[in-house]
Amino acid sequence: MEQNYADATDIRLLELLQTDASLSNQALAERVHISPPTCLRRVKRLRDAGLIEREIAVLSPDKLAGVLGYGLSAVVEISLDQQGAEWLEAFEARVVADDAVQQCYRVSPGPDFILMVHVVDMPGYQALAQRLFTSDANVRNVKAFFSVKRAKFQPKVLLT
Repeated sequence: MEQNYADATDIRLLELLQTDASLSNQALAERVHISPPTCLRRVKRLRDAGLIEREIAVLSPDKLAGVLGYGLSAVVEISLDQQGAEWLEAFEARVVADDAVQQCYRVSPGPDFILMVHVVDMPGYQALAQRLFTSDANVRNVKAFFSVKRAKFQPKVLLT
């Protein structure tokens, strides 16, 4: 497979896997109407080409809440004092290394970054803010929006 080439069968495999990566090779092959060995080779090629970045389990915060508590999720807008490439890259490296940061987007126009963060509680958020936004981070402005309900979470790339 060429680096940026995926045929209709590959696209269907990707759609199925991003909906349920626990499907067996046999089940995938049946749903795409190819043989299991062909399916295995195609999925390996998709992984090798980097089209499948990784496979993870998506946990249910609501069901885990009884055990761990809900925690605190926030969408955080960050504007930097200096926006040169080296400053943007340095801040990005700083935040992506932190486990509390679930997602990081460099955006334009408006703030420089949008972060999705999850911490145990408000003191956890304050510690995160101190560690990432206050101490030598070139941060001019922080605006946090705290989630009261997650209505939808679907980490899916639209392929068709």
